[in-house]
Amino acid sequence: MKTLWPLWIVLGVLVLLPVGRGSEVPLAIGAITGLVLIWRERHRLCAHTGVVLVAIVFACYWLAALASAPDAIAPEKTWSTVAGLLRFLPFAGFACLALRKAAWWPHLTDACAAIVLLWLLDAWVQILTGWSLAGAETADRLSGIFGAGNLKLGPVLAVLSPFVFVAARKRWGWRGLALAFAFQLMPILFAGSRAAWIMYALVALAFVWMQTRAPLRFAAWALAAACAAVLGIAVAWQHSGRFDLRFDRTLLALQGSEQALDTASAGRMRIWSTAARMIAAHPLTGVGVRGFRYAYPHYAQPGDAFVNARTDEGAYHAHQIVLEVLSETGSVGLALWLIGAFCAIRAWRRAEAPARERALAPALALAAMTFPLNTHLAFYSAWWGLLLWWLIALYCAALGADEHAA
Repeated sequence: MKTLWPLWIVLGVLVLLPVGRGSEVPLAIGAITGLVLIWRERHRLCAHTGVVLVAIVFACYWLAALASAPDAIAPEKTWSTVAGLLRFLPFAGFACLALRKAAWWPHLTDACAAIVLLWLLDAWVQILTGWSLAGAETADRLSGIFGAGNLKLGPVLAVLSPFVFVAARKRWGWRGLALAFAFQLMPILFAGSRAAWIMYALVALAFVWMQTRAPLRFAAWALAAACAAVLGIAVAWQHSGRFDLRFDRTLLALQGSEQALDTASAGRMRIWSTAARMIAAHPLTGVGVRGFRYAYPHYAQPGDAFVNARTDEGAYHAHQIVLEVLSETGSVGLALWLIGAFCAIRAWRRAEAPARERALAPALALAAMTFPLNTHLAFYSAWWGLLLWWLIALYCAALGADEHAA
């Protein structure tokens, strides 16, 4: 068990994710240990695929934030964010260096799946009884293990669903995939996040394609999954007033008017149009990372309900990855993000089959998390950014793991 301590540190970040900033503790331990490992192996780092990929991706992510700082609207917030982001690099380096043994990776993936399954069980209990380990449900949506004050259950379950699918597929093939799809569907629907619905649909379609590998079989399986989803939506519609209201509001988009679209998107249209004006005013380096809320009142239309006249702040972030990157880091930041994405995808394409198999779950999680035709949480925020970098660390470490490492 002593030799498995790196696994416990990495898993600790996931276990403590629902506990506010609790994930920062194992992250800090991993980062400190990572600094030691990086120093010890400094002469061999260039030969380690995972470490090199982590360095490139982090450079793109961090330099975009750094470039936005000199002309930031809220310089203190931006500079503190830029400094805080540095903790992700040594943690990711730790994951790459400490998890080099390829034989560990099936156990790590299974452990991640087991943690998510426990959260799903808790969510099912809340669906049936109204209570979970974190307390009673809210009037708005299913809260699960994250609690009524932290409504992130849907996005987290959707992003981490590839770990459950991979574990189920490995053990029971297509039957496992079907069971995993059904078991995760209702908690994600009841959690009420429409962004999570889209992410989960993308992950499910990806596994359907991997299982079929033929257009006709893919279409048949996708149709079956869609029918199951429609059945789940019908059940949720009949038995959950929260889901009913959210789904009815979504259907308003079919009316096509600007007001209907804004209502259906919970005001996102106003936020996006304000973000567009920010981008036009600060095209090169944006308003500064995490400066969106402070710049918002200056670019919002009169009467915008998101503007708080007392604090002179507005919506916290752009709720869309491309608009967030452009509004907060400008065209320079977007170019850096695209370079980082290109390098990550190229590393996947160049990797051998065993490495791809190890990295499959975090790769699909990242693809769903950053899918641009969706709404998103803030990628430079402390919590969502931490989950993003936990997944990036696993992805790079899996691609760089050694089949013969001792």
